[in-house]
Amino acid sequence: MFNRVTSFCRKVLNRDNKTRDIDDLKLEVIPRQEHGISRKDISENALKVLYRLNKAGYEAYLVGGGVRDLLLNKQPKDFDIATNATPEDVRKLFRNCRLVGRRFRLAHILFGRDVIEVATFRGHHGGDKGAKFASQSNDGMLLRDNVYGTIDEDAERRDFTVNALYYNIDDFSVRDYAGGMDDLESGVIRLIGDPETRYREDPVRMLRAVRFAAKLDMKINEATAAPMPALAHLLRDIPAARLFEESLKLLQAGHGLATYQMLRDYNLFAPLFPILEEHFTEDRNSKCEQMLELVLRSTDARVEKEQRINPAFMYAAMLWYPLETRAEEIAFESGLSYYDAFMVAANDILDEQVKSIAIPRRFTAMIRDIWQLQLRLSRRSGNRAYKLLEQPKFRAAFDFLEMRGQIEGGQLKELANWWDTFQKSERDARHNMVQVLNKASNNKKVRRRKSKPRRKKPQSKQES
Repeated sequence: MFNRVTSFCRKVLNRDNKTRDIDDLKLEVIPRQEHGISRKDISENALKVLYRLNKAGYEAYLVGGGVRDLLLNKQPKDFDIATNATPEDVRKLFRNCRLVGRRFRLAHILFGRDVIEVATFRGHHGGDKGAKFASQSNDGMLLRDNVYGTIDEDAERRDFTVNALYYNIDDFSVRDYAGGMDDLESGVIRLIGDPETRYREDPVRMLRAVRFAAKLDMKINEATAAPMPALAHLLRDIPAARLFEESLKLLQAGHGLATYQMLRDYNLFAPLFPILEEHFTEDRNSKCEQMLELVLRSTDARVEKEQRINPAFMYAAMLWYPLETRAEEIAFESGLSYYDAFMVAANDILDEQVKSIAIPRRFTAMIRDIWQLQLRLSRRSGNRAYKLLEQPKFRAAFDFLEMRGQIEGGQLKELANWWDTFQKSERDARHNMVQVLNKASNNKKVRRRKSKPRRKKPQSKQES
């Protein structure tokens, strides 16, 4: 993996059941000839930003996941940069820059759709400057943190050892502050500092630990993992908009199934989807849990094939069985028709879910369409089948019907097979399929109550 030799003694000290204490951080500079990062593998736009910052007299480093992935011979999704230039300094250097964030002030350099994120080195919270620019809740969560410092302080503020690696554009060396190179070689995700303190500062770090472990096929250090189940409830205090973005990174990045299973292991999934918790079983084999695994496995396969994915489909599948249960309860308690109860339940389920994960309206509208079409797909006689085929969300609804058929079997699977054949058939074959349904429907005799003969209306008083 690397072109350098790690000493035996250092590996022995790198025990899996320990954290990397901030006070024990020691810088190791790995020169260009001893690591495998090449500038040809770095985004051209990221290099432009690094070079301009460096030419203007500022320190400039590629940092975090970009360095980590390059060392693992993976293609980074993002190239983030750390510098001692303030966001305002960066904006002066780049006309295509915009400043974003309140909690963390960042500079985004825009190259069309490509965005290079530039962060100023973070400092410690203490002192007068910290009192002015850092803010924490009573539970220790960081609310605002625009405290600037040195690269050494920034490394101490990083969350995991494998993310505390800095590629220096000035001499092309890698600066390793926390033994991240060793942990990459050992396949370990390890938190820097006291885990409980770091999780209370930002509970999303628990989700990030799981995401990195699943994505990189690594294991989480024991001390890093230990506090997670007890602190999982802290995720309920995270803004729902932020958790929406995190849920996409967790479940739609190509490792969703492994991530979900690990989230369940550490009790981190229920705070994201509290509605699903009552459907969880010890053997993880309820219909809801089968659907979760099926839709995430399907999503992973589509990502691997570079096919289009839509969050609405995933959420629609994940929330379907809670919806069915709620609709049955409403129909029983209120006396409403199942269709009306279903529509009320759909609103209830989405209203509850967006409290924890703020699914945007453009997705909730599609979720409703997919759900509603599940009720209509069984009605195929006359011209209905042809009209349903023209619906914009038909394909997504059909794919979901197939998944339900795999789980429930029986008539639902037969219905999914019928629609599969109908889509693939020529016009005459489709016509014959519908005619068979029409004939079967007409052959069903409906028993009618015998009506009483009508009495004649009196024409006059004499007749009455």
